[in-house]
Order: sequence, then structure tokens, then C-alpha cells
Amino acid sequence: MIRFLILSGYFELMMYLQLTGKLNQYINTHYSYLAVLSAMLSLGFAIVQLVNWIRRTEHDHHLQTKLARGIALVLLATPLLAVIFIPSKSLDASIVSAKGFNFPLAEGSGDTSDGTQIQYLQPNTSVYFTKSAYDKLMKKELAKYENLSKITVTANNYMEIMELIYNFPGTFEGKTITYTGFVYHDPTDASAQFLFRFGIIHCIADSGVFGLRTLTAGVSYPDNTWLEVTGQIQTAYYTPFKREMPIIKPDRIDKVEKPSNPYVYRNF
Repeated sequence: MIRFLILSGYFELMMYLQLTGKLNQYINTHYSYLAVLSAMLSLGFAIVQLVNWIRRTEHDHHLQTKLARGIALVLLATPLLAVIFIPSKSLDASIVSAKGFNFPLAEGSGDTSDGTQIQYLQPNTSVYFTKSAYDKLMKKELAKYENLSKITVTANNYMEIMELIYNFPGTFEGKTITYTGFVYHDPTDASAQFLFRFGIIHCIADSGVFGLRTLTAGVSYPDNTWLEVTGQIQTAYYTPFKREMPIIKPDRIDKVEKPSNPYVYRNF
């Protein structure tokens, strides 16, 4: 009976996340069909467990002791208990500070004790492709923007454009872009102001904070202030990271409301 309750709980959890729109805090929304599939499988297994319990024909051949059965049930129930007792929270500038702000990820700066990796500034999807396949993908995506003088960054193309800007800074230098994000100040340089959005490549385990350093002519906005910026992409040496980086020199800055869904996702 306990297995039935746990499995039916998984089904109810998946449906709850799907119907309330909170699923987008855990996985790329383009994979939401997998959550629906897992919910259906959980429901099916729950029904099997219920039938077995009613018939009193369930026999555990692999879990003979009460301790082993207890441990198995606790492991099954842990995700449900975590969702029930640990409230979800939208990521913001405080999370960036807590995790540490470094660049690039390739040097290991984003490794965390919980086994996840937080990427910074540049979405890096190269680890999911062979080198030739990744180069082909980047050239295909670059072709959509390289001849444009003005680019509007939306929630749909945010991750794509940020990856291209860091991969091909020379191609984007001089172009005008418009994009929205929240303010974050690098604690190692009080004058450094970035405009970020949290992005998810596949799931929360490969999430990151992506955006550009934003020059604001001496005007400083508090962390987590949401802005829409229109300006020209340039490159400049950033001392804390000891490298040239693309930046944006704004022509216009407007305060905006936080989006209903602050996350962005990588489209392939």
C-alpha cells in the first residue's frame, strides 16, 4: 500500500507541476512531455501496486528484510518529501553570489558540492556535441544574425544569441541589441554591473546565469532590478577575469517588471 501511495504521489506531483506552471523551474519546457510520460508511468505502476495489495499476492524476493524495504521506501519518497517541505524559489542575484561568480566554466569555476554545474555569462552547449557537430550548429545559428545590424533578444532566442556573442565577439561587435535581464554586481569589482537571466539547457543541473556586462555611465542600479537595455556591443578587457569580453554600451535603459517566467531555455 505504501508503494501505491508513493507512486500515486509522483503522478500527482508531476501533474501539479505541469498544471501550475512550476515545471519550468526544474527542466527545459521543451522537455515537458517527458514529465507527462513519467506521470503516466507512475500512475500505471501505482495501479499495479494497488492491485497486488488488494490481491495480497505481492512478494519481495529482492528485499527480504524490513530495513532494506524501509530504505527503499525512503529513497522513493525523498523527491516527494523535498517538494512538500522545501519551498521552490526563483533564482536571483543572491544565488549568483552564493555560488560564486567566475568565468569560464571550463576552468572548473562552476563546479559545486552538490554535483551540479552553474555556468556563467556564456551558455556552453559544446559538451553535448562532437566538435564538428557543434561547429556546424554554431555556423547555422550565426547565419541568422551575422548580417543584421539590430537584434532583438527574446526569451526564445536569449540562450542562442548569448552563446553566439561569446563565441564570435568580433562578428557582433558594433551591432545594436535589445534585451531584458536583472542587475548583478560583481563583488570583486564594485563598478562592474551585469545584466543577467537564468537559463536552463536541459534541466536545473546544467542551469546558469547568462548575459553581458552593461556600462551605465556611472548610474548604478540595485541587484535584482529588471531592466530592458538597448545598446551597442563592444569588447573590453575585464581585469577580474583577465580577458577580453563582449560588453554592451547602452543607448537606452528602461526599468521593467520581472517576467512571469524569469527563466530562459536553450532551443535546438
